[in-house]
Amino acid sequence: MHLDLWLLLGATLVLCAIVAVRLSHQAGLPTLLAYMGLGLLIGESGPLHINFDDVELAETLGLAALVLILAEGGLTTSWRHVRKAVPAAISVSIVGTLVSIVVVGLAAMWLVGLDWRPAFLLAAVLAPTDAAAVFSVLRRLPLPSRLSGLLEAESGFNDAPVVIIVVTLSTHTGVPNLAELFGVMVYELAAGAIIGIVVGWLGAQGLRRVALPASGLYPIAVLSLSIGSYGAATLLHASGFLAVYVSAVVLGNARLPHRPATRGFAEGVGWLAQIGLFVMLGLLASPSELPRQIVPALVVGFVLLLIARPVSVVVSTIGFKMSWGEKLFASWAGLRGAVPIVLATIPMVQDVQSADRMFAIVFNIVVVFTLLQGPTLPLAAKWCRLESDEQTRELDVEAAPLEELHADLLEVRIPVDSMLSGVEIFELRLPPGASVTLIVRDGTSFVPEPTTPLHAGDTLLVVTTDAVRESTERRLRAVSRRGKLAGWFGEQGT
Repeated sequence: MHLDLWLLLGATLVLCAIVAVRLSHQAGLPTLLAYMGLGLLIGESGPLHINFDDVELAETLGLAALVLILAEGGLTTSWRHVRKAVPAAISVSIVGTLVSIVVVGLAAMWLVGLDWRPAFLLAAVLAPTDAAAVFSVLRRLPLPSRLSGLLEAESGFNDAPVVIIVVTLSTHTGVPNLAELFGVMVYELAAGAIIGIVVGWLGAQGLRRVALPASGLYPIAVLSLSIGSYGAATLLHASGFLAVYVSAVVLGNARLPHRPATRGFAEGVGWLAQIGLFVMLGLLASPSELPRQIVPALVVGFVLLLIARPVSVVVSTIGFKMSWGEKLFASWAGLRGAVPIVLATIPMVQDVQSADRMFAIVFNIVVVFTLLQGPTLPLAAKWCRLESDEQTRELDVEAAPLEELHADLLEVRIPVDSMLSGVEIFELRLPPGASVTLIVRDGTSFVPEPTTPLHAGDTLLVVTTDAVRESTERRLRAVSRRGKLAGWFGEQGT
C-alpha cells in the first residue's frame, strides 16, 4: 500500500475508534473491545487481509503504549482522591498479585493441563488489572472515594511487580530462586518509586520557575518528564512502569501552569495510545486459533474472577478498614485489558513452551470477561450498597504565569453542582493580593462588583500574587465544596 492509502486507513480507523468510544460509553463497556474488534476486522481474516505477526515489534510498541497510558493515568489522578487508599493499593498490588498468581497457576496446571512454567506464566500475565479499562469505566461510577482510589491506584501500581515476574519466568528455564526474586523485586520497586518522585519533584520545581514562550509547551514538557523517568529507571535496572506512574502523579498534582490543558493533552495522547495498542493486538491475534482455546479460557477466567481475585483482595486488605461490600465490589471490578495481552507477547518473544496457546487464552479471557464485568459494574455497586461520599465536582482551575509581574492569572470554571453558585464576590473572602477581575457569563464578559453573585457555568478570571496563589485556590475549592461558610464546617480546600 502507498503512503497516502496508509494515512487514509489510519485516519479512518481513528475516527471509527472515536465513534466506538461513544457507543462503548453508553453501553458501560471499556473501549478496548471495540478497538480490538477493529484490529480483527482489518487483520488476516478480514476484508483487507493485513497480516501482522511480528511479535517482537508488537512487544516493543505495546510496552511503549503502556508507558503513555500509565503517564496519562498518573497525570489525571487526584492525589487527594487516592491518598488514603495508597497503602491498601500497594498491598493489593503486591500481596494480592502473588496470591492470585499462586491460585491461578495451580488451577492452570490441574484443570487445563499446562506444565508448571506456562501455567504460572499465564497466572502472572493475568494478575494485573488494566489502567485504561479501570479509568474508562470506574471514573463514571459514583463510588466512595476510598474504594475508587484503591482501584485506580492498584491499576497503576500492579504492572511493575508483574513485569518482573513475567520476565523472570520467560527468561529462566529452571525454578527461580524465590529469595533472589524477592530481593530483585524490592530493589526495582523501591528504586522505581524513588526515581519517579525525584523526577516529578524536580520537573515541577523547574516548570514553576521557568515561563515557557508558549502554553502548548507545558503539556509536552510534563509528558516528556514522565516518559523520561521510565528511561532513567530502566537504565538503573529499576521498575520503569512504577517510575512513570509515580512521576506522573507528582507532576499531575503539582501547582503547575496550564494544569487543565496538560491533563487534556495527556488524555488525548492516552486515547491515541489505546487506539493504536488495541488495534495492533487485534491484528496480532489469529482468529482461527481463538475458538480452540475458548474452553480453557473460560475455566481459567472463572477461577480468576470467582476464586483468585476475591481471595487476593480479602487477604491483601487484612488490617485495612474496608466493608465486605467494598471488598466484594473490588473483587468484581478487577478488569483485565491491554496489559495482560501485551505481557503475553513476552513469552512469545522468548519462545516459551505453549506461548501461542497462552496468548489465545489471555485474549479470550480479556474479551469474554470484559463483556461480563464491564456492563454489570453499576448493578454490582448497587447490590453492594455503595454510594459516593463526594457529590460536588472539583473546580477546574487553569493557571497562566505572569512572570514579569510576579503573579498568576487563574481561570476558574464553576461546575453545575458547585456551591459557588449564588455566592457574592465579597463573600469569597479571598486573601489580600487576589482579586476577581472578570467574569464570563453566557459568552459575555464583564467586570464584577463586590455584590455580584456568581452563577453555575461562569468563568472567573482571578489575578493573584505568587505568595497567595495557593491559599486563593484553597479558598475557592473550599467554597465550591461547602459554600461561603466552609470554614465553619472545617473545610480548608486542601
